[in-house]
Amino acid sequence: MRLFSMKYLALCMAVCVVAVLSGCSKKAPELTPGDPEALGATESLETAVSADDTIMEGRTSGPMRPIYFDFDSVLIQGEQVERIEGNGDYLKTNREVNIRIEGNCDSRGTREYNLALGERRAMSAKKYLVNLGVDASRLTTISFGEEKLLLFGHDELSWAQNRRDDFVIINNK
Repeated sequence: MRLFSMKYLALCMAVCVVAVLSGCSKKAPELTPGDPEALGATESLETAVSADDTIMEGRTSGPMRPIYFDFDSVLIQGEQVERIEGNGDYLKTNREVNIRIEGNCDSRGTREYNLALGERRAMSAKKYLVNLGVDASRLTTISFGEEKLLLFGHDELSWAQNRRDDFVIINNK
């Protein structure tokens, strides 16, 4: 009889523990799409822009524009010629501006290969600008290889956006 009472007591305690533990959890309210609580607080999508703000495309300082390269290439061709010539016109008009040309690559290839390719791309742009009449002393180059990606996808769109030279104003005398 005593053994039966101990088993009964243990069973009752187990049931009580389960009941207490299951009663402590609160079920989250179910939210349906379109429910205002499901969306959270609204935020404005407007960006305040003053007349002094410089517009940038990628990491390039406006009004200059980055140039893009084909896979495994350092050739400036197609519509990129118009872009770099526009950058050259800006630099010839604004002789007090010095820039850093930043060579970039997509994430394919080894780190060492991409650093070398980024440097060749930056040097290609520098040579082009010098041939347009921009003083070489105003232009510095650096390669970031694949270290400063704009898009992190593994698709052609992302890779194409990352194969570029950025033109960054480093001082405005």
